[in-house]
Amino acid sequence: MDRLHRTRLLFGNDAINKLQQSTVMVVGCGAVGSFAVEALARSGVGNLILIDFDSIDESNINRQLFALDSTVGQPKVDVAMARIRDINPNICVTALNLFFDDKTILNITPDFVLDAIDSVPSKIALYKWCNTRNIPFISSMGAARKTDPTQIRVSKISKTSVCPLAAKIRKLVRMEHLPDFDVVYSAQVPSETVLPGRVFGSAITVTGIFGLMMADYAIKHIIN
Repeated sequence: MDRLHRTRLLFGNDAINKLQQSTVMVVGCGAVGSFAVEALARSGVGNLILIDFDSIDESNINRQLFALDSTVGQPKVDVAMARIRDINPNICVTALNLFFDDKTILNITPDFVLDAIDSVPSKIALYKWCNTRNIPFISSMGAARKTDPTQIRVSKISKTSVCPLAAKIRKLVRMEHLPDFDVVYSAQVPSETVLPGRVFGSAITVTGIFGLMMADYAIKHIIN
């Protein structure tokens, strides 16, 4: 038996071969992105491109998979790459420590992209990047200030409701004449608790599920 034996039993050899030959790019390796990366690596995706500009802070430990006492201060993509290689050394990992925006130049064409970025302008820049290259993607909306995992959904951005981030994205997507696309979002009304500097509370039971649902969407897109 190999490390993908249980996944192979569920999906079959053809699906595993597709995953091993695929390239998935995850932009944002924090609360949502870290769980997406973990699921992709453990499910057999053969090539992962990781993009994040940030380093791990102690305040990340409550919700980010790569955040440990031993990794505080280290670049998130470096910690992610080391963890993936420990999960499966056969995975080809490209770690890019950069801030994705409309000036970013990438000479790569992944099979699928996961958007786990916090910045609205960066999210729009990534949608445009994917759209002009005809690369399928899924995007995470706001997971902070939410406490009920049962209200997490996959929906077209045009069909989202309640989520303040999704409302901003819907407006900008219309303004930029971008096509509709799938997102993970929560239908729960967000908590009103906001600290100075717009610091939001968040729980791993919600942010982690956002990431796992994004990874599930990507995996099923690839094998189907």
